[in-house]
Amino acid sequence: MSTPAPAMQLLEAARNLSALGLNKGTSGNASIRLSDGFLVTPSGVPAEQLSEDSMVYMRWDGTPERGKKPSSEWRMHMDILQARPEVNAILHCHSMFATTIACLGRNVPPFHYMIAAVGGDNIRCAPYALFGTQALSDTAVVALQDRKACLLAHHGMLALGKDLSQALAIAVEVENLCEQYWRLLQLGEPKLLSAQQMQEVEAQFKDYGQWKK
Repeated sequence: MSTPAPAMQLLEAARNLSALGLNKGTSGNASIRLSDGFLVTPSGVPAEQLSEDSMVYMRWDGTPERGKKPSSEWRMHMDILQARPEVNAILHCHSMFATTIACLGRNVPPFHYMIAAVGGDNIRCAPYALFGTQALSDTAVVALQDRKACLLAHHGMLALGKDLSQALAIAVEVENLCEQYWRLLQLGEPKLLSAQQMQEVEAQFKDYGQWKK
């Protein structure tokens, strides 16, 4: 079975984010790397109204396909893809629990071993910056160093992957972890795993399913 064209992959990813409740309305965006640039979802179009032709081709110099308006977050996608050559897909979500924790401006600490799925012992929260700006892109690139996901303060979540399928799996896992963390915060500060315990988890993940490095 042949792999769907990049535009179809991006369309399916946007629809999946909506179907899973990770994005609603026109919130969030997604991108996929091409050999000579990248495709990104358009500005202000609900997932149910998207088509393959809606996707916007962007050059690496930030020039969009003529006659199309890319997501306002295109800079963030471009800068992350250029900074992380191993990453081929990016999902940006305004999901309920990830955004709730992001609005607290908190990193998600190692309360559960699955935190290691993002590539370290926490899920970082980047400082607040206005959406669509170079400042936001810069803070996101820093927060994502050695990570597959991060939160954006007072904004939402980013998930990266070698492809859109992996990025979606990471986004779902991060949202689940943020919900668990939010629920734990209702009871008080959670007990955390130690640095050594998290290192042991990361060692296990090297050969474990889709989380393997």
